[in-house]
Amino acid sequence: MARIILVTGGARSGKSAIAESRTLGLGPEAVYIATAQAFDAEMETRIAAHQARRGPEWVTHQEPLDLVPALDATDGKPRLVDCLTLWLTNLMLAGRDWQAAGRDLVAALPRQSAPVVLVTNEVGAGIVPDNRLARDFRDAAGVLNQWVAQAADEVILAVAGLPLKVK
Repeated sequence: MARIILVTGGARSGKSAIAESRTLGLGPEAVYIATAQAFDAEMETRIAAHQARRGPEWVTHQEPLDLVPALDATDGKPRLVDCLTLWLTNLMLAGRDWQAAGRDLVAALPRQSAPVVLVTNEVGAGIVPDNRLARDFRDAAGVLNQWVAQAADEVILAVAGLPLKVK
């Protein structure tokens, strides 16, 4: 059975760097499944910074919506999915059924032959958002994170750049 690792944490907690290191520790080459989409210059800069940090041992597979087919198509090498909350955002803004997609993801993880490391954000630890879309997103992210954490063999919480093993 594949090793499933979930890395969670707040914004700028170091979760992506921790996840990248863990993924490369699982094999000499890895696949980076990127869910981000660059709709503005600021997001382009963020994506470029992530890409610059990665070396030639990474193959990038861009997939903002259809995560399960991307996992199936790239199986064979360790994969890093960065990140589930951007994927959730993409699903919600596209009007897709995020619950069905989340259940499909959880069902797909055990059938992967190579390890999968997934990055997500902890978004519910702050104040209650002032608008419905933000509250719906916060609630959906919490549910999706719980589903994936339950399916994961290991869960890591990133705090100030340090990994804290939760599961």
